[in-house]
Amino acid sequence: MSSAYIAGWTTTLLLLNELWYADYPRAPLHSFDDSREWLQVDKVGHAYSAYRLSLAYSSILQWSGVDKKRSVYIGAASGILSQTVIEILDGTSAKWGFSWSDMAANTIGSGLYAGQYALWGEQRIWYKFSTHFMPYPAGELRDRARSLYGTHFIERILKDYNAQTYWFSANLKSFMPQSKLPNWLNIAVGYGGANMYGGFENTWTDESGQFVDRRDIQRYRQFYLAPDIDLSRIKTKSKWLHAVFSTFNIKVPLPTLQIRSDGKLGFHPLYL
Repeated sequence: MSSAYIAGWTTTLLLLNELWYADYPRAPLHSFDDSREWLQVDKVGHAYSAYRLSLAYSSILQWSGVDKKRSVYIGAASGILSQTVIEILDGTSAKWGFSWSDMAANTIGSGLYAGQYALWGEQRIWYKFSTHFMPYPAGELRDRARSLYGTHFIERILKDYNAQTYWFSANLKSFMPQSKLPNWLNIAVGYGGANMYGGFENTWTDESGQFVDRRDIQRYRQFYLAPDIDLSRIKTKSKWLHAVFSTFNIKVPLPTLQIRSDGKLGFHPLYL
C-alpha cells in the first residue's frame, strides 16, 4: 500500500513538473488571486482532480484490504493533500502563485466524493471529464493556443480549457429505486468555456514583444445536457473489469444539447 502511494505521488509530481513548471523560474512562496481566470473552467478542473484522486486513493486502499469507510475518508484526505502539494509548487513558481480559490475547489471535489458516501453509502453523482482536440485557425490564434496549451497530446488534455468539459452525472435509478429505469442510465450536466486566449481576457504579448488585442473574440461559457452511462453499475462477473469500470467511469459520448452563455443553442449527435 505504501509503495503504491509513493509511486503514485512521485509519478504525478514528476509529470506535472515537466509539463507545467520546468520552463519557468522558481520564486519565494507567494499567493495569487486567479478566481476570475479562464471562466472558472480551471476551478471546476481542480475540483474534478481532487474528486478523482480521492477515488483513486480510496480504491488502492480497498484493494489493499482496508475497509470501505476508512478507505473513503483517508482517500479524500489524500486527495486534498495531493492538490495542496501542487498549490505549493504553484506558489513557488514565478509565473503562478498559491491560490486560495484553487484550494476551495480542491476541498469541494474531495468533499463531493466523501460526502456522497457519508450520505448514501455510494457514488450517485459521478464527476466526469471529456475533451477533444480543438482545431485553431492558422496564424496568431494558433500560435497563441500552442504557447498556452502546448502541442503534445497529454499537454492539450491537461491544459486546453477551450476543449475541456466537466460533467456531473447522476444515476437515475439510485434516486428513483422503484422505477423500471435501467441501473446504468444517468443524466449528465456539463460545463466548459470557449474562445479563451488568455486568463482574464484575450490580450497578450507575442514572442516579438508586440501587444496583441483580440478582445473582439467573444469568450463564452457553455452548458451541456446529455444522457450518460454509469459504467460502475454494469453487471459483470469479472472483479477486475468491475474495478476498472468503477475507477475509470468516463463520460460516454452520446447525443448532447449545448447552451451557450450568449444565448445560442446547439446539438451534437455525439459529443466528446
